[in-house]
Amino acid sequence: MVVDIKNMGREALVDWLARHNARAFRADQILKWIYIRLADRFDQMTDLSKSLRALLAEHFSIGRLPAEQVLTAADGTRKILFRLEDGETVESVLIPERNHYTLCVSSQVGCALGCRFCLTGQGGLVRNLTSAEIVGQAWEVRKQMADPGRLTNLVFMGMGEPLANYDLLVPALTALTDSDWGMKFAGRRVTVSTAGLAPRIPRLGHDTRVNLAVSLNAVEDEARNLLMPINHTYPIARLLDACRQYPLPGGRKITFEYILFKDLNDSPDHARRLSRLLAPLKAKINLIPFNPYPGSAFQRPSEKTIQAFQSLLIDKHFTTVVRYSKGLDIMAACGQLRAGALPYHGAAEASNR
Repeated sequence: MVVDIKNMGREALVDWLARHNARAFRADQILKWIYIRLADRFDQMTDLSKSLRALLAEHFSIGRLPAEQVLTAADGTRKILFRLEDGETVESVLIPERNHYTLCVSSQVGCALGCRFCLTGQGGLVRNLTSAEIVGQAWEVRKQMADPGRLTNLVFMGMGEPLANYDLLVPALTALTDSDWGMKFAGRRVTVSTAGLAPRIPRLGHDTRVNLAVSLNAVEDEARNLLMPINHTYPIARLLDACRQYPLPGGRKITFEYILFKDLNDSPDHARRLSRLLAPLKAKINLIPFNPYPGSAFQRPSEKTIQAFQSLLIDKHFTTVVRYSKGLDIMAACGQLRAGALPYHGAAEASNR
């Protein structure tokens, strides 16, 4: 059976090469061709012998993720629908920043968590992405860019719950961040967001050097139970205890994402309670005004309410940023991805999260 070589970790590849009488340093050569030079054929690897290239081609593939649909928003954000080998699809979002690009990466086809404000979970979980499929999103985007080095930031905030796919996520993060043979994304520029799988939060900090973002969205369990069913299993106190155990690299903070919903969690009292909850932690706060979509039960607060909420948190000495999502006109914003290839005739008919 031919295996996508991007599903092989470095040590596994070294072992495979040893069994085929090839020296260990060849693994780094192969991986650098794939992750740094973005080679998609083994015959491009000209510093390997022809016999080794042929052997690799016999046992492995360098899998591709065809882009079935690309939608471009007025602000330059691009939503890319990738077709997987089994016919399933996932979406990634390429976001232009002032001097670089950020890619929003998916980790699962669908999602099992069922957060009530998010389109992704409405269809349930189909399957986990493989490590190759996770890495492949960034690999494909870089391969299509005139200047691949401008893609510097990754946020795991696309389809799925990253920590629910932990065993395949961590090898993917290794390939993305390794500074020798990998894609060389700096750990400080890679953020993994979780809805709150508390037991895996400290593990992530020990196994990687990436940033942690936590989707909090409420200050009491009753409201968070309504928004995020995972809170029944890991309530707020348990979640924040796991965050306290996350081994932060020097100078970094945990980002707490707080989606603002009209009349649900957006009052001054909610802001004060949020500040008390996060006071014991090294925390910064991203406020995300709810991104509406057809059929949603929630509404977006007024701009005045959003600014008042931010001001109160700033007064409490928290770094607090209002994240106005890009790509709203193509349904590429937070909570709007759903991976369906549809004709695009406006936001209501675009593919959603």
